[in-house]
Amino acid sequence: MCSDRREPHRRRGPVVVAVVTAVIALVAVAGWWWVPNRYLPWDTAVFPRIDTRATAQQRAVLEVLEVEHTRQRPGTFYAEGVDEQWCADFVSWVMREAGVPLVNPHSGHWRIPGVYTLEEYYGAAGRYEPAGSGYRPDAGDVVLYRNRLGFGQHTNIIASVDGDTAITVGGNESGRIRIHGLDLDDPAIVGYGRLPG
Repeated sequence: MCSDRREPHRRRGPVVVAVVTAVIALVAVAGWWWVPNRYLPWDTAVFPRIDTRATAQQRAVLEVLEVEHTRQRPGTFYAEGVDEQWCADFVSWVMREAGVPLVNPHSGHWRIPGVYTLEEYYGAAGRYEPAGSGYRPDAGDVVLYRNRLGFGQHTNIIASVDGDTAITVGGNESGRIRIHGLDLDDPAIVGYGRLPG
């Protein structure tokens, strides 16, 4: 004979909470692994003092960087109104304002919107130093990185160097201009664009 008695409803709440918590933890760990160490922690470095031995070009670049870090303008300002990834736009804009403009090899314009094109520009200008070449960057140089997952690149400007570490300033980092410490042995570094001179 069949019974009218129903099975008690099992509570799924604790299982769902456990699964959601595990997924959040996994995403956090994956994010921590994927975000390069040079980005963490953000803005803990104080903007460095300009070295009294700096050249006029280096001083000009560093002065523009410091002002822009303070102002925190939106990326479209540096990209001539274009809403795009703007790290290379920021580098181009700073160099132009500092009196050492870049020249886009495809358009002849001062703005170079892509990091790969930025690398191409420095190579054609004879001012590109690949990582592992023994070149030690200096203030005002541009550093080019590849992402850990092997696609895309990023760029910052070196504000100071102390031994095997540097302080960099870059745009398009969570929508802001940020200061970072950089280990010059970071395997993500592709190379450097030197200031002229």
